[in-house]
This record gives sequence, C-alpha cells and structure tokens, in this order.
Amino acid sequence: MLADRAERLRKELAEIDAEVARLEAAEVVIGQFIEAERSGQADDPAAAEELEQVTTTPGAGGMLLVPHREQGVEGSALPADYQAIMKMVTEASEPVPAKDVSVQLGRGTQPGQVEPVRDKLRRLADRGWLHRTPAGRFTALPQSSA
Repeated sequence: MLADRAERLRKELAEIDAEVARLEAAEVVIGQFIEAERSGQADDPAAAEELEQVTTTPGAGGMLLVPHREQGVEGSALPADYQAIMKMVTEASEPVPAKDVSVQLGRGTQPGQVEPVRDKLRRLADRGWLHRTPAGRFTALPQSSA
C-alpha cells in the first residue's frame, strides 16, 4: 500500500516538474517578447526567429530547462540566467546564500525577489550542478564530478 502511494506521488511530482518546465519556457518567451516590444523589434523577422528557437529548445513542451549534469554536458547547455548564477557561485570563495546571489543579479533582498533565485539555485543543486550545504548555502562542485 505504501509502495503504491509512493509511486503515485512520484508520478505526480514528475507531472509537476513538467508543468514547471513549461511555465519556465513561457516565462522566457514572454520576457523576450516584452524586450522586443520595448525595443520596437516585435515585428522584426530575426526576433520572431529567436522566439521560435526558444519555444523549440529545452523547457518547451515539458523538456528540462536545466539538464542534469552528466559527462559531456557543458555549462553552456544551461539557460543564460542559470549560467550567470553558476558563474557567481563558482567565483565565490565560500558558500553563498540565495540572498547574496539575488543582490548580485540586481534583484534585491525582498522575499519575492530572493525566492525565485533560491528556486533556481535549488534546481541547479538537484540536477548536480551545485552543492547545497545543510545551512542552505550553495557552492560549486568540482569539475571532475561532471
């Protein structure tokens, strides 16, 4: 009975992860569209092509936006905002809290500004890109563990 419940919960979690990935892809597309609107390039064919590329890359249609760290998967496979976070954590001399990363990204220290950054840090840790300490801070993993 517990094994059946655990399996149902695993399936539910997988569905939630897929939905989160779809929402992340939508966030990227909307952000690019807003930027194109602001710069007056919304009707530019190059902007349309870029938006098309975003919807067909990881994160679209339930694919993982942040891939698991495996042999042969480079940091360049991560979305730009995740690459920026990785760079900050990698360059830090000690484990960093999400609040510090949020400040470095120019987002601020309010809970609504820090929590999205904390979620990205956790996702990077869950997928093997970073290490999360028991105190909730984040450090880079050695390159050889990829």
